[in-house]
Amino acid sequence: EDKSYKDQKIHWWSNVYGFDMSVIKQTALQEPLIDCVDPQQVVSTPCMLREINLYNVKAGGEHAQYTVPFNLSMRRQDSVHALVTYFTVDFSKCHKRTGFTTSPDAQYTHWKQTVFYLKDYFLARKSEEILGTFSMIMNPNKTKEIDFSIDVEFSGEMSSLSETLVFKLR
Repeated sequence: EDKSYKDQKIHWWSNVYGFDMSVIKQTALQEPLIDCVDPQQVVSTPCMLREINLYNVKAGGEHAQYTVPFNLSMRRQDSVHALVTYFTVDFSKCHKRTGFTTSPDAQYTHWKQTVFYLKDYFLARKSEEILGTFSMIMNPNKTKEIDFSIDVEFSGEMSSLSETLVFKLR
């Protein structure tokens, strides 16, 4: 929902100290932003994309490439500029159950959230739903390189949006 933050990080390329560097804007939009998200800017309910059992996972296994549907419900009427991902870890087999989350609502960790900016924004009312699919492909030779594809579909009372977004995390 934070338009001014997107303007700061993305749109400022249109006028960098008087120079038009807007060609860089497209490159900036293709890379997700890793940053702390203000929990007040989160306007929808969360949706779990993937659960991975670390006891069973294998290098290069099914977790390295997947596509899952998502469904987000608006908590309030607001504008939507981006999708945000984070992870939660639960150590359930310890003598004392423990874990942490990188959610915007949680206590800060050195891990942050991943922000996927939409090409355009849309307006949505409370309880309207954002639908889509989230795909991730990990580079088998460079596991820190990940490609994402996100299909977003929204058809609400005030606006609609249909976008396919492609991101490269390097």
